[in-house]
Amino acid sequence: MGGTRPALPPADDRDPGATPGAAPVGILPGKNIGGRRWAERRERAVEERRVTLALREAILPEPGASIDLPYARIAVRYVPAGRASSLGGDWYDAAPLPDGRMFLAVGDVSGHGLPAIAEMAQLRHALLGLSMTGACPGMLLTWLNTLVLTRLDDTTATAVCGHFDPATRLFTWAQAGHPAPILVRRGGARQLGAPRGVVLGATSSLPYGVADVRLEPGDLLLMFTDGLVERRSRDIGAGVSLIVEAAVATGLGAAGADLDAGLDGLVEAIGGPNPEDDTCLLAVAVTG
Repeated sequence: MGGTRPALPPADDRDPGATPGAAPVGILPGKNIGGRRWAERRERAVEERRVTLALREAILPEPGASIDLPYARIAVRYVPAGRASSLGGDWYDAAPLPDGRMFLAVGDVSGHGLPAIAEMAQLRHALLGLSMTGACPGMLLTWLNTLVLTRLDDTTATAVCGHFDPATRLFTWAQAGHPAPILVRRGGARQLGAPRGVVLGATSSLPYGVADVRLEPGDLLLMFTDGLVERRSRDIGAGVSLIVEAAVATGLGAAGADLDAGLDGLVEAIGGPNPEDDTCLLAVAVTG
């Protein structure tokens, strides 16, 4: 067909009538769209971390506080992951039961961010409520596993929980796919042999076993999540070995030692805070 072809736009897509050297329409001088988007993402990440930390602080007990009892001293260290996207669903509990025993628990929900923390809140509160029945730790995990399977789709979690009886100094415990506690005694340390127990949310067909150990005055029991021992560069087994060695080398649990300072030293001795996962450490020092 005849006619004049329309003129092509300038190569830089600027308005032909614009002043030479002027910025393209919609872009301010000195500004960069990519830079603005990066800044907005960073602001959102900071806000997400702030909200996530506030929610977790509202759910969990004060992580830096120590509990002094006539028969034991309990201390906690909770170190958040370095990145907001890595904040996880770790939890812990140390609560007296109506019969005089102490309920102790540490757990970890799979995943990160607000969804994991929301699920952590449900599991923590459910387990604490169930513990008031006085049922054995294996039964508590059985009930908690039923909750995960029926109410929390596509969720898995690990946990270790137990009862410490001050009258007999017997610690009775069970675990669901979770690292076993470490016992520090008379200058040595070892990981306890774990009873059978699968990850919460995996299956309802396997029972949870129960184990017990009689603690002595001067003993220190360490319960922890895998963020303490696992790194990208090492597996959990190697991390546990580091804890055992560090507990001995730092004198953790020694008579007259500062428990709070000892826990801080232990975290530093095994590589410091984990940048990719939360770290939760619950210590029980038996005093007599």
